[in-house]
Amino acid sequence: MKAYDLRILPAAPSRGALSPIPGEDVVLRGGFWGDRQELNSTRFLPHCYAWIKRMGWVDAFREAAEGKPTVDRKGKSFTDADVYKYVEGLIWEAARTGDPDLEAQLLELETVIAAAQEPDGYLNTYFGHKGVDARYKDLSHGHELYCAGHLFQAAVARLRTHGEDLLTTTARRLADRVCEDFGPDGRQQICGHPEIEVGLMELYRATGEPRYLKQARLFINRRGHRTLEAHAIGFEYYQDDVPVREGGIFRGHVVRALYYAASVVDLAVETDDTNLLESIIRQWDATVARRTYLTGGMGSRHLGESFGNDWELPPDRAYTETCGAVAAIHLAWRLLLATGESRFADVIERLLYNMVATFWNVEADRFFYVNPLHQRQSGIAVADGEVPFRKDTLRAPWFWVSCCPTNVVRLMPTLSAYAATSSEEGVQVHQYFEGTIAAMGDTGPIARLAVRTRYPDDGEVEVEVLESSRSAWTLSLRIPDWASDGARVSIDGGQSLVAPGMARIRRIWKSGDVVRLSLPVVPRVVLPDPRVDSVRATAAIQRGPVVYCLEDVDLPDGLTVNEVAIDPAARLTDVEGPAGLDDGLVAVRASGRRVELPASVPWPYGSDRRSEVRGRLDLTLIPYHRWSNRGPSTMRVWIPVVRAE
Repeated sequence: MKAYDLRILPAAPSRGALSPIPGEDVVLRGGFWGDRQELNSTRFLPHCYAWIKRMGWVDAFREAAEGKPTVDRKGKSFTDADVYKYVEGLIWEAARTGDPDLEAQLLELETVIAAAQEPDGYLNTYFGHKGVDARYKDLSHGHELYCAGHLFQAAVARLRTHGEDLLTTTARRLADRVCEDFGPDGRQQICGHPEIEVGLMELYRATGEPRYLKQARLFINRRGHRTLEAHAIGFEYYQDDVPVREGGIFRGHVVRALYYAASVVDLAVETDDTNLLESIIRQWDATVARRTYLTGGMGSRHLGESFGNDWELPPDRAYTETCGAVAAIHLAWRLLLATGESRFADVIERLLYNMVATFWNVEADRFFYVNPLHQRQSGIAVADGEVPFRKDTLRAPWFWVSCCPTNVVRLMPTLSAYAATSSEEGVQVHQYFEGTIAAMGDTGPIARLAVRTRYPDDGEVEVEVLESSRSAWTLSLRIPDWASDGARVSIDGGQSLVAPGMARIRRIWKSGDVVRLSLPVVPRVVLPDPRVDSVRATAAIQRGPVVYCLEDVDLPDGLTVNEVAIDPAARLTDVEGPAGLDDGLVAVRASGRRVELPASVPWPYGSDRRSEVRGRLDLTLIPYHRWSNRGPSTMRVWIPVVRAE
């Protein structure tokens, strides 16, 4: 029996087309994501805590509590946020598992954080305890309000899974301080990194305090008027170039843009502002269509960790920060709840299997910060215990800036909350995880379902009704956008083809009813839009939702992925994955050729620079999320196609 009543809800809108089913009512049992959720709990959570302490980020709170000016403080100005994100993950994980050791660790951290708070409610270990004049002196880059927003989100997790305690009191005192300092009669300013807006919106939802909604609206409406410091890539870096209603596409710093958009959706939903919601949907649609990678990742420029121009999606220079993937999931989930449109769940699926799953290694003790789609050279290896400052290395145990691991730590315990929703119509299953779903309606329980699947290894999904209300209701199953040919739903011996979107079955259900969904999980060739000029004349392989890649570990000795072309017309087959990766991993066998260039090229341009294509070559491609687990290697997702002879 768990110690307290749970509501694992990372977002809890008061209205919308769909209602989230709390994470405790969706139990993952093994499978692709159940195993990874357990890995997060047993390996990655303690790994992060060890490094947060080792880097001195927890001690910064102790020093602040002692009134030290923390001149020798370790880390960037925003490391408070990493502690808060870790605490949020700890709260969700303690709620999910009922582990008393996690609860004890949480209580210890709450005490450390609360002790650093100043008498008037202000809390920041970088600017705090240096006098009131030191506060808010660098709102463009200081991250004070950004850190506060992450504390508010941690407090919301605690309120929803436990209730009021020291952490929530600390957060509310800080929120009240912010409302006083930045309210209608206070500073007419904003933070350079959006986050406090979404933190205030969720704190409003959890507490019902209207002051927090009003302050979030003030911050949102103040942004877009060029009040922050000029930046190398322009005011769009902070989303401070145009008001949100006038934006046509996401731009600037990716994580800033997506956090901000999530808060705008929250505000639009809570105030029933359909025009405001439509402005974000318009920008989302344009961004997915023109500024998003095949993996779902966003951010094509290392400068400013930012979006590029339309169709600017270079695979080797892709930044696609893991934090951006988590932020995109948060935003897509809010849009799904608000609209009920399955296309937002399609993007969540793409991000989960090709960005979040790629983040860590098999042992969950190293992780990527950026996620390129082409590694031209073997990459920069990082020694055990080394903390690189640069972010384009191979997986490292920690980074000098480590916002990504704490973001994943808070996402994974709540993963089950993204699986399914309910509405007046019935139950909607959006992500196919092995486990059980218990759905409640306005008037009582709707149903309890068991989901059995090996997805994404194969496309067979079985949904059994374990319990059901006596009234008719609709079971809706998402048909992914990639499953446009051959998806089938069967029940009671009948079978029908279904198109991408939601397959809906309405009836009076009884215990033992089984619906079988068959999705065409087979390898297929994906071709790029010709306007993405960096990958013209290339092809990628995708199998179900999983993007595949070629790694030189699977090529003949001495050959790199830069010397290979693929035949897109040749047959693709499933094969057993190579040794050194997950047991049962499905690889894809393709056909290609070796590309040879002249050994010495004094000038790489001319009227005819055709390379020689020689001999047939069997290519073994692995899921992109498992690359770089067998030592440094070259890798590519987009592979040049064999030219017709």
